[in-house]
Amino acid sequence: MGSELQVQPWPGLNRKSNQAWIKLLLLVLLAGVAFRFFVSSSNLGSVLPDYVRQAFLGGAHLPEPESLESGPEKDLDVEEIDFGDQRTSDAQKDFLQERRCNLFTGEWVHDPAGPMYTNETCRFIESPQNCMTNGRPDREYLYWKWKPYGCELPAFDAEKFLDSMRNKSWALIGDSILRNHVQSMLCLLSRIEDPEEVYHDETFKSRRWHFKSHNFTLSLIWSPFLIKADVFENDDGVSTADIELHLDILDKNWTDLYQNFDYVVISTGQWFLKTAIYWDSGKMIGCHYCKGRNLTEVTAGYAFRRALQEVFQFINSSPHRPLVFYRTWTPDHFENGEWWSGGNCNRTKPYKKGDYDGKNIDHLMRKIEIDEFKDAIRLGGSPMRLLDTFDLSVLRPDGHSGPYRTFHPFDEQGRRKPNVVNDCLHWCLPGPIDAWNDILMQMSTTST
Repeated sequence: MGSELQVQPWPGLNRKSNQAWIKLLLLVLLAGVAFRFFVSSSNLGSVLPDYVRQAFLGGAHLPEPESLESGPEKDLDVEEIDFGDQRTSDAQKDFLQERRCNLFTGEWVHDPAGPMYTNETCRFIESPQNCMTNGRPDREYLYWKWKPYGCELPAFDAEKFLDSMRNKSWALIGDSILRNHVQSMLCLLSRIEDPEEVYHDETFKSRRWHFKSHNFTLSLIWSPFLIKADVFENDDGVSTADIELHLDILDKNWTDLYQNFDYVVISTGQWFLKTAIYWDSGKMIGCHYCKGRNLTEVTAGYAFRRALQEVFQFINSSPHRPLVFYRTWTPDHFENGEWWSGGNCNRTKPYKKGDYDGKNIDHLMRKIEIDEFKDAIRLGGSPMRLLDTFDLSVLRPDGHSGPYRTFHPFDEQGRRKPNVVNDCLHWCLPGPIDAWNDILMQMSTTST
């Protein structure tokens, strides 16, 4: 019996009670092994999203598992993950070790300090977003700030941002929401240095500014679908012909310039809800919402997914590796109708968490983009991060231009003037969209 493990009785216990304790200990150990096996092989083991696992395998720092929730419709702690930018991983890890919160999950809290700029101090606010100049009478929408749960989100520090981006180049690529975003960024940055506009196209939809003393360049590139599109409509959305989209061809407006940028914010979305004819591999495959035409109905979701697949494939396969932020779907807040049918957005305060979480189409399109982003991260390639502005945006029905996209839209008797259209998609400036830049600064300046 010399080869067997000899177990000595514990002091103060007889042999019989000692055996009982040993059996109890073995049962505890076996239960632990069984629980570990159950967790690793059941749905509990999938509590981390797939692309989070991919980031973890690449050596990224992750929050504690209990702070994450599974599923694209739940809060994603993606801000806290470095998706493989090896140039800056040390700074990123140091930053993440100090914070354990998701910048995208929180609430709007009252801010007596108000905005960092106004319509009088910033010359970059375009008329449709210049709500104060256009006569919006209420001001309460200006006095809120985004407060993530569990931490503070510092206000945008223009001096720190410009210093960290010296000799760098940024591009914001997408639709008019990106243009809205660029205006906010310019207003914040111009508090430190007034930039010079060095380029614009014929329509002023694509533009570029240079901050000379920092040698920092900020570009806006108009590409509402990110893929090749033939569009026949004016700025009010009035079309003379159906849009034609080529689902397998990217828009050269941005791909030809991609190699020039160190940082890219890219997004698309709302334009895919429009009536459009779809082409793929040189063949017309159908149409979305083409009434009275003998064409196969193809959903907007299908076209959106195909476009994102092409975009992410290009980014991942490009030899040029800027840090790319994909900004998520932007919800509108039309009530009692839509843009074209008299919809309005008359609310004057933010929603509280749980009051409203968007429309069905918001969740459908958001699921598509999250799924495709996960797949892009899983495949690997260029460093990409998710700028997930959906939750903080969906809580701000009060922040849109509404009728005040038009200069003084009501007459002296309070009657709406002819041809005034409510805009419940774009944001007043200053306004909620400024918080996007607060978050973007935290994500980018900790990655330099």
